Amino acid sequence: MKTNVGNTDRALRIAAGIAILAWGYFAQSWLGLIGIVPLLTGVLRWCPAYCPFGISTTGGSSGSCCSK
Repeated sequence: MKTNVGNTDRALRIAAGIAILAWGYFAQSWLGLIGIVPLLTGVLRWCPAYCPFGISTTGGSSGSCCSK
């Protein structure tokens, strides 16, 4: 599994994930759990939605990140 999330993308995903989780906590809504998705993709530096399209924000060569 190659990384396909760059530094800026990673920081934005982590910040958005934390913000959504915090909103869910303060609003007492389970919908805040959606924040886990951007948080995990930022921490793991891999977004499965980018794979089919060959998108990479790492600045390196793009291509299928799902291939071994």
